[in-house]
Amino acid sequence: MSKASFTKLINSEKPILIDFHATWCGPCKMLSPIIKEVKEEFGDKIRVIKIDVDKNPELSKKLEIMSMPTLMIFKGGKNTWRTVGVQTKSVITSKIEESLIA
Repeated sequence: MSKASFTKLINSEKPILIDFHATWCGPCKMLSPIIKEVKEEFGDKIRVIKIDVDKNPELSKKLEIMSMPTLMIFKGGKNTWRTVGVQTKSVITSKIEESLIA
């Protein structure tokens, strides 16, 4: 993903949950069904994007993605939340709800 397309993506007023993952990452595989449930729960109120760090090394370096999975929420071009590791659905949904209100 180019820097320009990423910038355009995160400049949306609709919150965007980005899951930075790797195909070989065990915790990423554990998180995947949780992310799917979150997407189904929020529908078109949010966007959910999965970015493979191995296929996007420049973006991963720019955002300092050191561990996977890394979850980030962007709204209006600003990073409103970032966490590393597997999170519960309730933690993720509460952070998305906060970004919908803000």
